[in-house]
Amino acid sequence: MDIFAHALWAGAGAQKLNESLEKRGKTKVSILWSAFWGIFPDLFAFSIPSVLTLYALLVGTTTFQKLSERGPHLQPDNQAFDLAHNLYQYSHSLIIFFVVFGVVWFIFKRPRLEMLGWLLHILIDIPSHSINFFPTPFLFPLSNYRFPYGIAWSNQIFMIVNYSLLLLVFLYFSFRKKKFRK
Repeated sequence: MDIFAHALWAGAGAQKLNESLEKRGKTKVSILWSAFWGIFPDLFAFSIPSVLTLYALLVGTTTFQKLSERGPHLQPDNQAFDLAHNLYQYSHSLIIFFVVFGVVWFIFKRPRLEMLGWLLHILIDIPSHSINFFPTPFLFPLSNYRFPYGIAWSNQIFMIVNYSLLLLVFLYFSFRKKKFRK
């Protein structure tokens, strides 16, 4: 899924979680931090390689294959892309997420629920990435299994459905908020 949609879904999840926590008198979670954790896996996997690729292009130290040779995915042929693939395995792994979440819980003596945006990111990416382009390695490092039946998030129909659902979710929150004000 695209990074903007990940931020919106994580923010929506935090909003719903806050409604539940508020009813029980518990501390609310930060929607902004939840949105950050919702995009964290992609930021982690692609920021450094993107900067390295941009630098390499600017100083002329990398080459790109012709589009016809690269195939439909427009993947650069350089070390930064290999780095992105390696970092992607770590940031999109449920195993890594639960280990980090547990360590953070231990350090702070309570779960940092904003980090659930990261979990949501992984769970959304499993069915929304095709096997041909960045399939989600959600069981890394225990297994190389990737869900083989995912639909590419860049598919036009998927994008329309995804953003329509996001619109409905945020309209729901908006109407609910107005209802409680009255």
